[in-house]
Amino acid sequence: MMMEQFRHSGDFLAFTLANPNGLAPCQFELGSGVTVEIWDTGVICFQPAQAARQHIILSCGVHGNETAPIELCAAIVQDILQGHLTPTERVLVLFANPAAINLGRREVTENLNRLFSGHHSKGAGLINAERQRAQALEQYVTRFYEGAPANEPRCLYDLHTAIRGSRFEKFAVYPFLHGKPWRKQQLQFLAACDVHTVLMMQTPASTFSYYASHSHGADAFTIELGKVQPFGQNDMSRFAQADNALRALITNRLLAPKPFAAEDFHLYEVYRAINKQTQDFKLHFADDVQNFTSYPLGSLLATDGDLEYRVEREGEALIFPNAKVAIGQRAMLMVVPTDIQHNLI
Repeated sequence: MMMEQFRHSGDFLAFTLANPNGLAPCQFELGSGVTVEIWDTGVICFQPAQAARQHIILSCGVHGNETAPIELCAAIVQDILQGHLTPTERVLVLFANPAAINLGRREVTENLNRLFSGHHSKGAGLINAERQRAQALEQYVTRFYEGAPANEPRCLYDLHTAIRGSRFEKFAVYPFLHGKPWRKQQLQFLAACDVHTVLMMQTPASTFSYYASHSHGADAFTIELGKVQPFGQNDMSRFAQADNALRALITNRLLAPKPFAAEDFHLYEVYRAINKQTQDFKLHFADDVQNFTSYPLGSLLATDGDLEYRVEREGEALIFPNAKVAIGQRAMLMVVPTDIQHNLI
């Protein structure tokens, strides 16, 4: 797709996928007065005509086969470019891994969501396109937030869909805050997105949302909106509340949220992480077992050579099981219900 076609159609996703290895930076203004800046392939920034109060990043396609968030973000961007939606806040939209999107695969070489907070340069260094892209995405986030006054709200919502189904269709991961309190306002926004299950992380991570939270003080989340489906096979009506809430956020039309009530949420914290240590790692439950499934005490969950992993605690539930990860990476998290009322503002 050429620039002329893109300007006519407003289809930034198609423009990105036709140019997965890079786009020359450019800038133009919409009839609404919104300034559009293309920083790179998959990286588009909207500056409103009037001074903004919030600085919002929407990210999708960190994993190339997670299509529903890609379609959701593509529609938002297209509506802005065609004048159907006029942001009043600064917005950066990231289609994070165009090469993997083109392949319809989770990753090309390496899991992009394990490469942030400098992990892209550890070990062998910037040896593949995903490591280079992780470094570039960090730089774009830094550039965007450097344009924001320190006292103004900044957020990043990294939108995903999970490999498998979930007992709770939609859920979010709240990065480790290093002792800072969790924010009611953000939980209320998640609820407006129809996300009522939240995993409160207890340790640093190499994910995109942790990077934005820890390095830039952003309210950042990994948000799982459902299960992986091919392009064109998503029931987008299932994401209508998330779509409406994101559009309301960037146009400053959010209605007053329902007062926070703990009973409206299913809150979990990580009890332990199970990492793959050998090629013999094996999960001992069906491939279609849902996230947040619990088993009786003592149930065998996985083996890794001579090691056995069993349910250790009542109420312990599994999440993100994946035996195909690289050796040394997390193959599964075990989580337990939690109460965060003591550290909530």
